[in-house]
Amino acid sequence: MAGQPVISLLLVDDHFVVRSGLAASLELEDDMKVAGELGEAGMIEQAYEKTRPDVVVMDLQLPGISGVEAAGRLLRAHPGARVLIFSTFARDEEIQAALKAGALGYVQKSASRGELLSAVRAVAAGRRHLPEGIEQRLRGLAAGPEITPRELDILRLVARGNANKEIAATLGIGEDTVKQHVSRILHKLDVNDRAQATAEAIRRGLVSV
Repeated sequence: MAGQPVISLLLVDDHFVVRSGLAASLELEDDMKVAGELGEAGMIEQAYEKTRPDVVVMDLQLPGISGVEAAGRLLRAHPGARVLIFSTFARDEEIQAALKAGALGYVQKSASRGELLSAVRAVAAGRRHLPEGIEQRLRGLAAGPEITPRELDILRLVARGNANKEIAATLGIGEDTVKQHVSRILHKLDVNDRAQATAEAIRRGLVSV
């Protein structure tokens, strides 16, 4: 890639070994240079202003503020910033939230080096990059009915193993109302029972394990 414009990078990951390994791997490329590193995202705006990278490569799971929140902050302050999410976790709602916040791409840490390099170059050029399977899931998610805040409250309690009566008492609503909400949740998640709803909610990132 000699002669190509050099892509400057800001790496944001709380694991030093991951961050340093990523930096070493990316800098093997003639067209990539690591301009800075962060172990957490609280100083993301200041680090961006100091380094002015072409691409911010950022984990979703960070101490303090999440990658989603950090991307939102950065892009509100610097609308031209280009963010690539590089994370172990592929929870659909988190990826969708990061994209809504303005991130241009997502790649899993388990991806091949070639895919990571392609993602960095695509985002540096202002193009969106998503693995094919995730893009298909997100299209389906966008087309499906949205879980409301009240349904999300109930879903989290369902995931903790609470019965309808316990949920009703916790939220101060009638048990019949809880039953109606649970029925709608099952329909929206396209599952048959509470156990499947919990599994699907965890997969989508609606609830934490």
